[in-house]
Amino acid sequence: MASRDFWDGARRGVPIVLSASPFGALFGALAIDNGFSIVDAMFMSATVFAGASQMVGLDLFGHAVQPWLIVLSVFAVNFRHVLYSASMARHIAHFSLLQKGAALFLLTDPQYAETEKRGERGEPVTFVWYMGLGLAIYLPWLLATLLGAVFGGLIGDPKAIGLDVMLPIYFMALVLGFRSRDNWLPVVAVSSVVSVIAMHLVGSPWHVSIGALAGVVLAACLPVKSGEISR
Repeated sequence: MASRDFWDGARRGVPIVLSASPFGALFGALAIDNGFSIVDAMFMSATVFAGASQMVGLDLFGHAVQPWLIVLSVFAVNFRHVLYSASMARHIAHFSLLQKGAALFLLTDPQYAETEKRGERGEPVTFVWYMGLGLAIYLPWLLATLLGAVFGGLIGDPKAIGLDVMLPIYFMALVLGFRSRDNWLPVVAVSSVVSVIAMHLVGSPWHVSIGALAGVVLAACLPVKSGEISR
């Protein structure tokens, strides 16, 4: 049973890896271009494990920004993970403290989405399943970073071959996976509009958190069906 759960989680990670690996390779290549060593790039991917935050940090490192501002900026990009962890807490409440620590370290956008979907299907979110999915994303991410750092010069312009749009397309697919939920359209619409406005008024990376919070506030104000509340 445990091995079946693990491999079921790992299979869920395959399409995620296919979408995220080019982004990981791009980070590795850009890290080298910004003066990082291969070890530095690997260390950042292994400890931060958040593509957008790594890109933000990389850009700030290149401009000799104060360390506290780098940390604050990375927190702004990853603030949505606080919301993710609160939402999925009911699914992992049975995890031990150490298991929760490992689970939250591996928490990413697709990890959250797959956990929510599994819970909504009435299937148990076991630690083994969660780790199967998480490791299936984490380990290839490290490999992609390494390949990008070593062979980054061969990538050329990522926009020329469409690598820059693969991850946003996958994230859009994740959001569309929740379209059957109550109030999905108004929440997504408000989050998107507020995020775009914040991008122009406040700038990156704060627009990510501001857009997410706008969606949370609207969702809290709108009525939902009783079945949705019970979940």
